[in-house]
Amino acid sequence: MLRTLLSPRLMGLHLLTIGVLVAFILLGRWQLGVFQDSGKPHSATDPGPVAVGTLAQVGPQLSGEAVGRRVTAEGVYEAGRQLLVADRQADVDAPGGNVSRDRGYWVLTPLRLDDGTLMPVVRGWTAKADDPAVSAVPQGKVTVAGRLRPQQGTDSVQRRAEGLPAGQVQTVSTGELVNLWSGQQVRTGFVVAQPPSGSLAQVKVEPPVVGGTLTWRNLAYAANWWIFAGFAVFMWFHFVRDAVRTDRDRAKSPEMALEG
Repeated sequence: MLRTLLSPRLMGLHLLTIGVLVAFILLGRWQLGVFQDSGKPHSATDPGPVAVGTLAQVGPQLSGEAVGRRVTAEGVYEAGRQLLVADRQADVDAPGGNVSRDRGYWVLTPLRLDDGTLMPVVRGWTAKADDPAVSAVPQGKVTVAGRLRPQQGTDSVQRRAEGLPAGQVQTVSTGELVNLWSGQQVRTGFVVAQPPSGSLAQVKVEPPVVGGTLTWRNLAYAANWWIFAGFAVFMWFHFVRDAVRTDRDRAKSPEMALEG
């Protein structure tokens, strides 16, 4: 039997089967990878800026399509209502090409739009609450460009927020801002200014992201390649079995041996 398996004819079959198996398995893994990648979130088309009032309303939550969108807002900053959002990471470039992980503050200033509503604007980041850039609020009517972000929850940080000094908050929560800026209509979400105001550091904000859609067709392709690999093994076994049986029959029958 060993002699039969190592015959030149079957050795060629063995090598061919191994090559087919490797190729089919790799093709299946490739299609599986395409299927897995199709379900990952990816950057959406980044449309041009629009007026913030078209996306951020008073009351309703931001839609998923609005998060990360570029917006513009015209109005007047109300410096007297400014807040600091505590315990925020810098996310800015540090010397040596690294990213600074220092903790500091977002500078949150309400922008009164022409219709009288307030739009929360994160003007930038600072490491110190007494940084002169914090109090250097632009005067008069300004135009702010930036990206829109949804409001943040407060449940998980409520206890920490209770110990903050006056004028500081833990998150940018529309519900909390309505209470702090009493008597004012506050639009949901907040704008991260790009570029930041004055010498404040830029706060990191991602462009719009959409969820992936699984391409089940690629998963079916992967299954097909692996089925083909299984069929190749079946055919190899079939040919090898027939060859071994034929050699055994020839060894038992002198007539078949003479025919061979």
